[in-house]
Amino acid sequence: MNIKFGTDGWRAVIAEDFTFANVARVAQATADFWNVNPVAGTEKKVIVGYDRRFLSDEFARCTAEVFAGNGFKVILTPAPTPTPAVSFAVKQLRAVGGVMITASHNPPTFNGFKLKSYYGGSSDSETCQAIEGWLDQNSVRRLKLADALQTRQIRVKDVRPAHYAALKKLVDCKLIAKSTLRFAHDALFGVGAGCFEQLLAGTTCKVTTLNGAHDPLFGGINPEPIEKNYGRSQAYLRKHPHDLCLVTDGDADRVGGMDGDGKYLTTHILICLLLRHLFVNRGLRGRMVKALTTTAMLDKMCAAYGIELVETGVGFKYICTEMLKGNVLLGAEESGGIGFPRHIPERDGIAAGLMLLEMLAVERKPLNQLIANLEKEFGPHRYGRIDPHFPLEKRDALMNFLKGRPPEKLLRSPLAEVKSFDGMKFVARDGSWLMLRGSGTEPILRIYAEAKTDADVRKLLHLGMQLTKRV
Repeated sequence: MNIKFGTDGWRAVIAEDFTFANVARVAQATADFWNVNPVAGTEKKVIVGYDRRFLSDEFARCTAEVFAGNGFKVILTPAPTPTPAVSFAVKQLRAVGGVMITASHNPPTFNGFKLKSYYGGSSDSETCQAIEGWLDQNSVRRLKLADALQTRQIRVKDVRPAHYAALKKLVDCKLIAKSTLRFAHDALFGVGAGCFEQLLAGTTCKVTTLNGAHDPLFGGINPEPIEKNYGRSQAYLRKHPHDLCLVTDGDADRVGGMDGDGKYLTTHILICLLLRHLFVNRGLRGRMVKALTTTAMLDKMCAAYGIELVETGVGFKYICTEMLKGNVLLGAEESGGIGFPRHIPERDGIAAGLMLLEMLAVERKPLNQLIANLEKEFGPHRYGRIDPHFPLEKRDALMNFLKGRPPEKLLRSPLAEVKSFDGMKFVARDGSWLMLRGSGTEPILRIYAEAKTDADVRKLLHLGMQLTKRV
């Protein structure tokens, strides 16, 4: 079976392609790569964690056994663990890398193998391609878990406490502790369940965890922080108002949100609120790094604040590359990945949640007033995305067609700019935009749009669909 890495590791359907034999093959290829490419200043050590999906613990043990069989010291988490906690452990413990067994926000039938490099962030495309090249170069070598535990080649260790300690240094915990905020957290049945209760225990904050049960079927939804998965929590919040409801995805590295009454908040507005908080309230400076599917409100904010804006392709690994260069204020992507440079060059949904709480504690104003103030200053920005089926074999032809014959205008505004470094993005003179790009691994086309009104967003998405029919 041919294994290909997508935007963040390898994912496949459990028992079809995501099997113990294939996981062992990928682990062996990764071990071969790290054996041949040691990193100065790191130890021959790998952190292995896993989420709440079906058989994730067993796939993690299989992965740990392969690394142990190849001479690596392994730290294996004893329980389902947030991806950012594993990433932080890689950096803190000077490991050569890490593996997180998770399919993040994908349907329950999927699982995945996320690669983390020594710096505590997602491995770059070159590393992933190199590991693909090592597949089946050597036969799988494994050391049974019981034997590896006895020789301490594998150690079972909870890496969450160290991550929590780092989070408490990242934000102003004393201010949050006395804020009396009422905070809800929809865990979408993922590994983030209970983390905010633990972090805020003993404070004046009241924390309510929603959908916190361990359910490998995720209550019949995909654990993705988008509005269609919020129904139960929205109904609860309408009856039991809070100051804010944060949503984390299946492995807790991405965020979404609702206001305290259950109204959906886009990830874009959360990112803009955080940028304003870091710049205005904290007085921090640096570059703003965003994936090119992220709101144009950030462009206006950066222009007003005198901040350099860097736009990357889709996938947090590209933002991570910029964060590693230094002088970054915030890194963020449309799907809810948000990273803070004084932490790890990695998206962290728990860190983003705490920083939003710090913002509310500093401002002492309702969340919706803060959002209204942003829109008053920078204008309304409405966003939409659809993911229609589109044959993989037609994708290149569509992108070539769009590059050669872009639309002359978007609705009423002439075209001002075309960006083609990850799909095709068309930007109009009035700031509205339309973008088409293929999924990394599926026969799906992602069509994104932003405009001043929801009606115009729908028209732009319709235009995007019409463009796909030209091929």
